[in-house]
Amino acid sequence: MKTNQWRPGMGDMQILPGTRHRPPLKRPVWIIVLVSLVSIFVICAFLYPPQSSAACYIFSSRGCKAISDWLPPAPARDFTDDEIASRVVIREILSQPPIQSKNPKIAFMFLTPSALPFEKLWDKFLHGHEGRFSVYVHASKEKAIHLSRYFSNREIRSDPVIWGKISMVDAERRLLANALQDPDNQHFVLLSESCVPLYTFDYIYDYLMNTNISYVDCFEDPGPHGNGRYSEHMLPEIEKKDFRKGAQWFSMKRQHAVIVMADSLYYSKFRDYCKPGFDGRNCIADEHYLPTFFNIIDPGGIANWSVTHVDWSERKWHPKLYKSQDITYELLKNITSVDVSVHVTSDGKKVVQRWPCLWNGIQRPCYLFARKFHPETLNDLLHLFANYTTI
Repeated sequence: MKTNQWRPGMGDMQILPGTRHRPPLKRPVWIIVLVSLVSIFVICAFLYPPQSSAACYIFSSRGCKAISDWLPPAPARDFTDDEIASRVVIREILSQPPIQSKNPKIAFMFLTPSALPFEKLWDKFLHGHEGRFSVYVHASKEKAIHLSRYFSNREIRSDPVIWGKISMVDAERRLLANALQDPDNQHFVLLSESCVPLYTFDYIYDYLMNTNISYVDCFEDPGPHGNGRYSEHMLPEIEKKDFRKGAQWFSMKRQHAVIVMADSLYYSKFRDYCKPGFDGRNCIADEHYLPTFFNIIDPGGIANWSVTHVDWSERKWHPKLYKSQDITYELLKNITSVDVSVHVTSDGKKVVQRWPCLWNGIQRPCYLFARKFHPETLNDLLHLFANYTTI
């Protein structure tokens, strides 16, 4: 029996539709390009920040600070073991309430080569206020013969002091150590043999005792006589961004005096790496140690200016020395009328930094003492003392 076999023919085959040809998608190329450019700009701005203010202002009317505000923060470094130990001790000291004294005193600490030429003036200033002050004298060259009973037998053990070297800081710390032995001493004022008071004892006593800050001169100087003295040997504990400058003539509360004596870590960095001629730099330890130290450990606890006036207008290595012909009532009145602290950077820009001298939030005269006065001015100052101390 013959079976009919069916074989598909061309007419019987179903023709399936072929795949559609789709046009390529039109990607938003301009968006990709824009995002890429922005990403490249952000990365470059982070790695290579603008070096000039003009470049900063191209991108922001607020300058470089505005750019840095939105850049990723720098990663915090880990503290060394010595730093951790130091900060724990300092934090514990600052967190403790100050020693309460029934008879709080000011410690006047004189750093002098030998004699005190204005001892008669200081005797007049201190007279009648016994029990409210202490006097300490560090005579680095020879012991002086004193004319005032307030200075007799007030010398401490002293070592030679060389200007610009760590021996100056050592003398300051030696004075603090001796003054801290008296628990009634609540404020510590460092003075030189050329310093004189500008106000009555009561005015200065109230000014210092009725505030909770220390008067340590401290400002940032990017110039050669500021950050130009910094040495990378101070790393990692002291970074260049924390390096500060200021006059050595401080007035500090007891807690701050204690932490200065407790410090060995930061002191050792300045002892070893801040000295004239080191690494080709003329680093002056007494101008940088305390400002940098307090900027790192308690920046909010200091006033950033010294209560001792010094005239640097002559732009020399040493401040102006007042002679007899300079001593007038107008000079002293001008000094005591200053209520704005001024610092000038040592770089080519000579940027003038100004901030008001605030005492418990109130703007008041900055200076309680002044220097440098030549010994020949003693009689002129004694003559004016009754008048200028009541300005």
